[in-house]
Amino acid sequence: MKQFTYTITDPVGIHARPAGLLVKAIKALDSTVTIAKADGKSAVGTKLMALMGLGIKQGETVTVAVEGGDEDANLVAMEQFFKDNL
Repeated sequence: MKQFTYTITDPVGIHARPAGLLVKAIKALDSTVTIAKADGKSAVGTKLMALMGLGIKQGETVTVAVEGGDEDANLVAMEQFFKDNL
């Protein structure tokens, strides 16, 4: 398992539009991606409502874990997605 942390910069956090884009991006990968907040709450990246239910706001730091498949390439893809969209 590989992971990275990212501080959300989007002014409204992970809301419907970016969450939908994130789910779509994760479904294209051959790894399982989990997003976790500092308080211990987490969600599998392919579950839109679970992601939105985390209530991630601007300024919060999340841990993104990539497991299985081509972890190295998928980790790079997720890091780039977060930088570009969140």
